[in-house]
Amino acid sequence: MSSHSSLRQRLTPFLFPLFMLLTLAVYWPGLYGGYTFDDYPNIVDNSALRPTHVDFKSLLAAALSSPSSQFKRPLSSLTFTANWLLTGMDPFWFKLTNVLIHLGNGLLLFWLTRRLLRAAKPGIEPLHELWIASLIAGGWLLLPINLTAVLYVVQRMESLGNLFVLAALLGYVRGRMRMQRDGRGFWGAAISLAVWTGIGFTAKEDAAMAPFYALLIEWLLFHGRSYADQRRDHRVDWLFVVVLLLPGVIGLAWLLPGIMDPVTWATRDFTLSQRLMTEARIVMDYIAWIIVPTPHGLSFYHDDLHISTGLLSPWTTLLAMAAIAALIAFALAVRKRLPLLALGIALFFAGQLMTGTVIPLELVFEQRNYFPSFAVLLAIVPLLAAPGAALPLARGTLLGALFALWIGMTALTAWAWGNPLRLAQQLVLRAPDSPRAQYELGRTYIVMSNYNPDSPYTPLAYAPLERAMNLPDSSILPEQALIFFNARLHRPIQQEWWTRMIAHLTDHTPGVQEESSLQALTTCARQGLCDLPKHEMVAAFNAALNHHRQSGRILEVYGDYTLNVLRDTPAALALFQRAVQVSPGEPIYRVTLVRLLAVTGHLDAARSEFAKIRSDQRLMLGPSTVHQLERCLAPGQNGAGCANAN
Repeated sequence: MSSHSSLRQRLTPFLFPLFMLLTLAVYWPGLYGGYTFDDYPNIVDNSALRPTHVDFKSLLAAALSSPSSQFKRPLSSLTFTANWLLTGMDPFWFKLTNVLIHLGNGLLLFWLTRRLLRAAKPGIEPLHELWIASLIAGGWLLLPINLTAVLYVVQRMESLGNLFVLAALLGYVRGRMRMQRDGRGFWGAAISLAVWTGIGFTAKEDAAMAPFYALLIEWLLFHGRSYADQRRDHRVDWLFVVVLLLPGVIGLAWLLPGIMDPVTWATRDFTLSQRLMTEARIVMDYIAWIIVPTPHGLSFYHDDLHISTGLLSPWTTLLAMAAIAALIAFALAVRKRLPLLALGIALFFAGQLMTGTVIPLELVFEQRNYFPSFAVLLAIVPLLAAPGAALPLARGTLLGALFALWIGMTALTAWAWGNPLRLAQQLVLRAPDSPRAQYELGRTYIVMSNYNPDSPYTPLAYAPLERAMNLPDSSILPEQALIFFNARLHRPIQQEWWTRMIAHLTDHTPGVQEESSLQALTTCARQGLCDLPKHEMVAAFNAALNHHRQSGRILEVYGDYTLNVLRDTPAALALFQRAVQVSPGEPIYRVTLVRLLAVTGHLDAARSEFAKIRSDQRLMLGPSTVHQLERCLAPGQNGAGCANAN
């Protein structure tokens, strides 16, 4: 036995634990950073996650408080509440919880990989199995593309959902391996797949892909056969009818009407066909970012991406589609000879089906590869680490170089995430043409200035915000920030900022960023911190509402501005009523309407509206809000106290 082989034998049992410790060390500097981007609406500004009394109703309200999805992702929200109850709002502990979930995913992935290796190669040497599984799971823990699923607090939704996906697949593969030995284990496989998938769905919807991943594993490794004589097992067929086919048909029936409705795409800068073409390029980019990540590729903000408007616009669209077709054809060709390679390719593309096809989500997010990145490593690592194959030195050197790249870039990025200003500066360097990156740098300078004219950060805020304003496809966030900042500093507000903001609202159907911008300006004006020209604000609201698809949130914010700044109660009441009509399933608009009806003397209408809220099962109100509304609407109260029932 060579000294190299002897060293590897001694090292192998400790390799994965070493990777776990290295992952914790690499991520540790990033725990000291703050909240960012979608952390604010989902966690920081979501008061339902911080109940004053812990009881069933308050926890239910917390569980159903997420604005990020129609399905509310209750399990993820409850973990945020648990963090707050244990450690307050310090982001360090939220991020540390995410790292622990990431390590838990790595452990499950290690166990799953060992069983996949055993199923693909029944005679595999145990030490080699342990070595390959350690490299795959350890590499996955340290992949730079997975960092945002860990240090970006709200993306706990992704990593927590994946925890249950891996548990479902692990239970399924264990059960199927037993079925191949003696025909037993079916119910363990079936229950694991169904139960863990269902729980994972409450963390994030893409956990629903677990049965499809299991189907691919079944097709490429188990071939639908059980028992020692490898007979066809029709129980497996019926299992996938129940856990995959029927839910899939129901899901498509629910999704398709919205997907085919042009109104659904009104807030996006792309059509359905443009999205599909663009995603082909993005999916191929993901493969490159997983294997050979670059700072420009993993830039967090990808709003500088050019949308594909045709197969040759840009020409890489057709090339990406051809590459996808070639990879799928290659997987089919080698599925018997190299089943793990075929499975890796199949699982990668399966992992993109929900977020990278017809659902009108934003085009690019790195954390969408949290599971698919495992599939890529499953495909390439066994080839690079296989003993006895050609060019062992070259393959080993390449694998070592990849690990060094992954560790180094993850460590560098985690260090940047450990400080809000350092992160904002780093992301601008990575994506200088991203309006969001430039805006976030300017916003960070504003926060650090504390609205002090003499702060050294005050003059630094203007350049990135003006740069963001002049970049293509920018939202109104930069103009809003400049208006807001100068108003807070009692400095003149340039007319150009208003003109550009109103023109953008006129030409584009408002999205989340436009809604948040108008709300920020309204809140500042209502609090008396910003002296904003009323005619400009009214013009901005009218431009935002002059579209076929009106936003309930903008109507509610305009109602707030009309009531508290313009002091026009009848007009505000009409706006709140329109907000309820546009978004009948949003409880906050209806509560606001009830309060305003009560304080303006329309008690019968207020009670009628409150009764509608109580009877609508979609509308989950916090117990304190219900109690306050019941009290102020009680006979003899005449609406007294309703203004504070929020």
